[in-house]
Amino acid sequence: MATAKIPLSRNNIFAYIKQISEEHNALNAALPSSDIICPDKLIELVQKYMKQGVNNNTPLNGVYPLRKQITQRVNKEYQANYNEETEITISTGTIQSIATAINTFVKEGDEVIVFEPSIESFIPPIEINGGRARFISLKAPNFKIEWEEVKKMISTKTRMIILNSPQNPTGRVMSDEDVKNLIKITNGTNIIIIGNESFEKIVFDTEKHHSFTQYEQLKSRTLVVSDFGPIFRINGWGISYVLGSEKLMKSYMSTQAYNGHSTNTPGQLALAEYLEGYTENGELSEMYQGKRNYFLRLIKDSSFEFVPCKGTYYQILDYSKISNEPDTEFVERLIKEYGIATVPVSIFQHEKNRKSHLIRICFAKPNHILDEIAEKLNKVKAAIETT
Repeated sequence: MATAKIPLSRNNIFAYIKQISEEHNALNAALPSSDIICPDKLIELVQKYMKQGVNNNTPLNGVYPLRKQITQRVNKEYQANYNEETEITISTGTIQSIATAINTFVKEGDEVIVFEPSIESFIPPIEINGGRARFISLKAPNFKIEWEEVKKMISTKTRMIILNSPQNPTGRVMSDEDVKNLIKITNGTNIIIIGNESFEKIVFDTEKHHSFTQYEQLKSRTLVVSDFGPIFRINGWGISYVLGSEKLMKSYMSTQAYNGHSTNTPGQLALAEYLEGYTENGELSEMYQGKRNYFLRLIKDSSFEFVPCKGTYYQILDYSKISNEPDTEFVERLIKEYGIATVPVSIFQHEKNRKSHLIRICFAKPNHILDEIAEKLNKVKAAIETT
């Protein structure tokens, strides 16, 4: 019998959480997406284009109106200079975008630096291409990057560094100092940088999103990936985009031609038209910051410890004062005994680094659902201590 290249064990925890959550009718605070409804106008536009029969394949790099809207917005907001003809590609979701970048540039014997905890989807394409992931742990509770550690890990084998800001699952936001350290470390090398900025419009408090697109020193080596899922609550549409220099994009598209020929045509056209009249002045960050604050107020007297996230719609909770159980067992207990589904942070770490007592909560929920989530979490301490 043929053996799969990617072990199923990497991906089955989400399926298992879903399965036992349904069995125990648990409230789902694990699902990695927003429950907030997308704009009615955007739905109307998709329907319009579908009814017009615009349902066939797009050009390989996506429809021109959307590429133009994106580059104009990025260039204006970040003082960048991307060309809508040669330096942007529309792709089918961030996972596919990053996998395509890895498939394009990583070869046998190459090393890729990955910061943990991180989305597990980065690792399989690295390994399939004969590369090796080199892991660096973000330092809790603020999940800092220790740049001296990064510097020591750089070698002649280092081909790529993958970064995510605002970061899923920790909610950390990279600073200007972080990016300048990255520039300094990679200067004079052939290292490719992948910058996942999908949550760029969801940043809290006094933090500011420092897009890789605004640093001219990085353009020749950086592919920036983002999408409209978190912004318009359309994660299921599978529409993302990749920005990079003409040289990098030419290589990227040569791979995309064989693993993702076309992306959601009516969705692309709908987004392009919707963006023509759309202005975002921080309302999205304000809304989610309000939800974060509301949720954390509800659980402030619980036995969970936390540092408020600085971006995304995910909050990390530390249960060290509640239990010494591995996080996978603790999450299962929460589902079965308290009716609340969360995510163990260890699934975002490689096998030798699963020692945390952290769980992830998605707070992109209506307030009445956050009330229910908090009510269940607030009951956890007494019950577990008596077992």
